[in-house]
Amino acid sequence: MSEVPGTPGTVRLIAGRYRLLSPLGEDDAGILWLARDDVLGREVAVREVRAPASLTTGDVRRLYEHLEDAARAAGRVSHRNVVAVHDVATEDGRPWIVMELVRGLTLADVLAAEGPLTPRRAAHVGAEVLAALRAAHAAGVLHRDVKPANVLIANDGRVMVTDFGTVTARDSPEFGAPETVAGRAPGPESDLWSLGALLHAVVEGHSAFGAEPGADPQEPSAPGRSDALGPVITGLLHRNPADRLDAAEAEHRLRLVSAGGGGVRTDTPATASAPRTTPDPAGEPEPAPWAAAAVTTTTAPQPDDSRRATTVLAVGVALLLLCVVALVWAVAGSA
Repeated sequence: MSEVPGTPGTVRLIAGRYRLLSPLGEDDAGILWLARDDVLGREVAVREVRAPASLTTGDVRRLYEHLEDAARAAGRVSHRNVVAVHDVATEDGRPWIVMELVRGLTLADVLAAEGPLTPRRAAHVGAEVLAALRAAHAAGVLHRDVKPANVLIANDGRVMVTDFGTVTARDSPEFGAPETVAGRAPGPESDLWSLGALLHAVVEGHSAFGAEPGADPQEPSAPGRSDALGPVITGLLHRNPADRLDAAEAEHRLRLVSAGGGGVRTDTPATASAPRTTPDPAGEPEPAPWAAAAVTTTTAPQPDDSRRATTVLAVGVALLLLCVVALVWAVAGSA
């Protein structure tokens, strides 16, 4: 058998079937490999989990158990926007997570290469991510680490969410909800907070918080580039989980913005501001930021006009009656 690059003497075959081909990426959580499933004859992605060196033996064992349980739970989620988990193999006492291979870039890579997204594009990405989260929540699965690095933009245009439950939100303070960063139990609303932080980052080009690792996020800065997305972002970033925007309503609003519609302002009437027509810096026309009330162009009759019309009508009727009387009198005289 061949060997893992850079690891002399180590077999590249995992669990007797997954042959590691080349690394796709590496981070603090481990290495993502391009691999081949020798049993089914297809290419897959395999995440090699790597525990932090600072953990004790007991902590490492508990971490691996947690990651294995989370990966198996994620395998229950079947949705077009979720990277499928095919298997959780065990090798060298560690879990190796076998996933669907998605060719493309992470959202973090796209932001690094292109800069902030337009509000319409950001809304499309956000709606697709939220659809994935709703499917996972319906299956009883939390993501716990919604961030640009865990969102894939596939070559075919799909938006895919990966790595459900593989780390805790404490490791990502910029996108972790206040309750999870503080060590409290997360819920579906915690993923919604993280989505709001992600949307802020992709349209503004920076985090809403700028928190240091382990810090409790403070009040987010208001988004400035997107009037249309503003109400959605602020609705998701309420510190109290119960006050956050409902997932179904948030997805509905994101779909509207991505289709070119406006957001819904809740603090002022819809007629308070006119639709913006300034082009987006990237050349894409911006949607109208708020729904505007229709304005009719028909002019209602004024009181003076009504009286004038009534007077003219009365005079006309009187003249007609005089003509009739004169005609009758003339006929009677000739007889």
